[in-house]
Amino acid sequence: MELIKKRPVQLSLNSLCKKLDVSRNRFYYFAKGESQANLDLMKKMDKMMLEHPTTGVQKMVDMLRLDGIHINHKHVRRLMRTMGLRCIYPMKCLSKGGRPKYVYPYLLRNITIERPNQVWSTDISYIPMRHGFMYLYAVIDVYSRFILGWRLSNSLTKDNCIELLEECIAQHGTPEIVNTDQGSQYTSEEWVNTLKSSHVKISMDGRNRCKDNIWIERFWRTIKQEY
Repeated sequence: MELIKKRPVQLSLNSLCKKLDVSRNRFYYFAKGESQANLDLMKKMDKMMLEHPTTGVQKMVDMLRLDGIHINHKHVRRLMRTMGLRCIYPMKCLSKGGRPKYVYPYLLRNITIERPNQVWSTDISYIPMRHGFMYLYAVIDVYSRFILGWRLSNSLTKDNCIELLEECIAQHGTPEIVNTDQGSQYTSEEWVNTLKSSHVKISMDGRNRCKDNIWIERFWRTIKQEY
């Protein structure tokens, strides 16, 4: 007697969880991450941006093709956004709308920095690793150029910025001024309240003025080119 072949029953995730008597909340999707080819490409793009900071998406595509790597602009744009890389160029200011709520003036113009803990500068940068990439958070004392604290993370969050700042204050004392760019982490209500509660003056770079925070930018160049 021939066996009757039955089609396998396909259960939905809800039905499967109910049948196994387990909670659906225990199932999570784990992102695959970037391929090794993309990671190697990101390292090459990061080095190119250090040497040519005015490079945009299309110019990056041309430079990679000259290097024998055939890639389209959509791929390059996605990787540059993942790394947080943007070319430096003068931008139009057509409207004042859409600006962050918590933006403060730049306080370091024409002041003499003559003692430790007078001015701290902090920022975040993409760092290529052996098997991927992470984001490096760092705080520098502008007078001494001493790195007061740093941490690595695989995410860009304001919590990392706040926790690092609190660690630096606990170890080195409270600064008079902390200068940052106008990134979303530094224009958040939590970051501003943390500085205000410690009676720290808040200073922020002008828009598209990377040289306003040149001390920490110079540190990134040292890390990436020399080490």
